[in-house]
Amino acid sequence: MNRSPDQGALGDRSSGGAGREAEDLSGWTPEIRPTDEMSAAERRRLVASMRPEDAEPVPELTEVAVPDELRERIEAAMAKYPEIRSASLPALWAVQRHYGWCTPEGMRQAAAVMGVTPAYLESVATFYDLFHTSPVGRHRILVCHNLSCWLRGAEDVLDAFSEAAGVNADEVDHIGASSDDGEVYLRGFECMGACDIAPMASIDERYYGPLTPDDARTAIDQLRSGADPVPDRALAGRQTAGGPEPEPDPRVKEGES
Repeated sequence: MNRSPDQGALGDRSSGGAGREAEDLSGWTPEIRPTDEMSAAERRRLVASMRPEDAEPVPELTEVAVPDELRERIEAAMAKYPEIRSASLPALWAVQRHYGWCTPEGMRQAAAVMGVTPAYLESVATFYDLFHTSPVGRHRILVCHNLSCWLRGAEDVLDAFSEAAGVNADEVDHIGASSDDGEVYLRGFECMGACDIAPMASIDERYYGPLTPDDARTAIDQLRSGADPVPDRALAGRQTAGGPEPEPDPRVKEGES
């Protein structure tokens, strides 16, 4: 449907196109459009149309169905901080791990548990690029391409991951991409603080390295088959520097180590 210039990005709020004073907003639902698809003029009209009362308030916990496991994780995080909003990051991680991404309903559930607005949690989720506010592949792979890893062949490793996953390497290197089967999300990433195992990657939040292009292809095949990826490259399986961990000092009281 074509709109007149006066209707704005969200469409006419009333059947008669009257001004705000005469508008009947009962039952009105705005058209949802990504702002990056709007013109500059449409975005300005959208911002001008916003009012504080349009924002969703803090959801009532009694009116929101929150999965028990998700609620317990969020409440456990809240208990660790004197300021409730400090638990926003672990709460969003709990949402993402539960649903696979930070879904609008998941953020609303977290907001209800925490006693904050969904808009507040969404503002946090959209600030940090490790939170996903749209669906991505089930297995998340971040390939470091910073200096140390780049010098040791990270580009070849990233290309091998991309080829095996069936995604565009240029897209992966800039914004990330998911495979068509929904199994793999792949992205080139900045330094993850593991230069000693360069070139490395984070696979489902676990570090692996040093990696070769063959390791990358093998890891994709193993993830798709349900196996653990390249276990001999897992940082978690290595001993700490200096050998095995010593026994705790007996003078240290239990619980204070």
